[in-house]
Amino acid sequence: MTPDERWLEAVWPLVRGQLPAPPARVLEIGCGQLGGFVPRLRASGYDAAGIDPEAPEQPGYRRIEFEHYDAAGPVDAIVACTSLHHVGDLGQVLDRAHGALAPGGVMAVVEWARERFDEATARWCFGRLPPDGGEPGWLADLRSQWHASGGSWDACLRTWARAKGLHSGQEMLRELQGRFACDALSYGPYFFADLGGISEADERAAIDAGRIRATRIEYHGRRRA
Repeated sequence: MTPDERWLEAVWPLVRGQLPAPPARVLEIGCGQLGGFVPRLRASGYDAAGIDPEAPEQPGYRRIEFEHYDAAGPVDAIVACTSLHHVGDLGQVLDRAHGALAPGGVMAVVEWARERFDEATARWCFGRLPPDGGEPGWLADLRSQWHASGGSWDACLRTWARAKGLHSGQEMLRELQGRFACDALSYGPYFFADLGGISEADERAAIDAGRIRATRIEYHGRRRA
């Protein structure tokens, strides 16, 4: 199973628990090449569609940026899983999400608070990377960049995030809260899918023991009228 597949399998129950009952109409922002949660949503009885420039070339997907997608009528829920921190214009994306939702519609977000990724958490992750071989993942690349920089972890992370154009967790939450009524907000494990032999429960145990920080944002909101 690839890291993306591990992630989708682990996070699906969290996403499913935030949604209205089927056959609600659901859009997923940034479903990626695997189609995100759309196959699981459809199997559960939802009328689901995925929006992403790299979406599968199959019915029910649109290969387009969400900024340029026009929903055909209001939807009951929108899912955004680790996609918002990559978008160019966060405010524009969330404005369009707000406009696509029916009044009271659900905004289900799973994201990454990179500002909580401190040095202790980085060292814990880097010590648990998969064995060398195959394509190095983003954590291995970030570790190499840190070692090559000779500087502090915080400076390296800021430089890396700036180069990637990533939004912080605080920025995403600020923009979400300006448009949606928050029903629930919590933090959880984020890195386990990219680590070798580490489960979500293992990462949560390290968080609970105070060895690392929780960096996964779990946000549930509703469209204001």
